[in-house]
Amino acid sequence: MTTMILVALAAAAATPQAQVEAAMADSAAGWNAGDLARFTALYAPDAVYVAGTEVARGKEAIAARYAKSFTGGTNSRGRLSFQPVMWRPLSAVHLLHVARWTLTPADGAAPQSGLTTLLFERRREGWRIISDHSS
Repeated sequence: MTTMILVALAAAAATPQAQVEAAMADSAAGWNAGDLARFTALYAPDAVYVAGTEVARGKEAIAARYAKSFTGGTNSRGRLSFQPVMWRPLSAVHLLHVARWTLTPADGAAPQSGLTTLLFERRREGWRIISDHSS
């Protein structure tokens, strides 16, 4: 078997939590590489994002909200990481995931941190965020 087939089989056998964790790590890697498309690949086209008083509806609106941070092949807000806090399976195709996000600025300033509550839905293309509430 080729390496590509083995990787695909391993991903299919992984638990939903492991699949989502891998997708979130790739999204954070996109953020850290200044790649907006890679960062937002985890969002469903019809996702909803809520933070503070802002509501963004749809993946394009979510990407537009973040676009100003992605300049010159980097992210001006710092390095992003996620730490899982808790999981709750809601159905065979829905997972609730709470994580702590941390942004570590490149200039040595104090890191910023908060919580995000993500509702994932298993779709044909894989697990996708359909609702993101971050604080």
